[in-house]
Amino acid sequence: MRKDYKTIKGYGEKEIIISKSRFICYINRAESESEALEFIEKIKKTHPNATHNCSCYMVGENNQIQKANDDGEPSGTAGVPMLEVLKKQDLKDTVVVVTRYFGGIKLGGGGLIRAYGKATTEGIAAAQVVERKLHHIMKVAIDYTWLGKVENEVRSSQYTLRDIQYTEGVELYVFVQKDDEEAFTGWMTELTNGQADITCIDKQFVEFVVL
Repeated sequence: MRKDYKTIKGYGEKEIIISKSRFICYINRAESESEALEFIEKIKKTHPNATHNCSCYMVGENNQIQKANDDGEPSGTAGVPMLEVLKKQDLKDTVVVVTRYFGGIKLGGGGLIRAYGKATTEGIAAAQVVERKLHHIMKVAIDYTWLGKVENEVRSSQYTLRDIQYTEGVELYVFVQKDDEEAFTGWMTELTNGQADITCIDKQFVEFVVL
């Protein structure tokens, strides 16, 4: 399974005006190249009369799929600087489209690079960045007599209580970061005097907003 990584929380958009040209950044998460291409086509259909719909995406655990498209802007002045923003912020599985409506003032190569980079940066901020951290879902099976103590301790700890199920006994399901499993097991064993049955039942990414 892939390591912890950063990506976009979800869909976002942001419009900026530079020298009378409108730059509208659309951004979304894309976990495959087909999802990225589908998003790009959707934005193009939304703005069929735009001067340009420039795009880029970076997909895969090791960023193995990277594409940039200038859509008629001078080569290297739009899609590539947009992609460079994704690389600089290390955002995986992310697709960006910047729609431009020309305002009558030419920006030149350097101006275009700065404009598309700025639009992408502001679009990312609008969408929010999250870090996806791999957690183990730990099941803690205990007798009802331990419930109050164990629940209170877990809720006040660094770990996240996902669920409690009440059967013949009690089962608490706790999110624990992968590197903390051993420490959690030892802590829970000590807390219950060895009366808890502790097992890892699954693995799942948990998202945290990057401020």
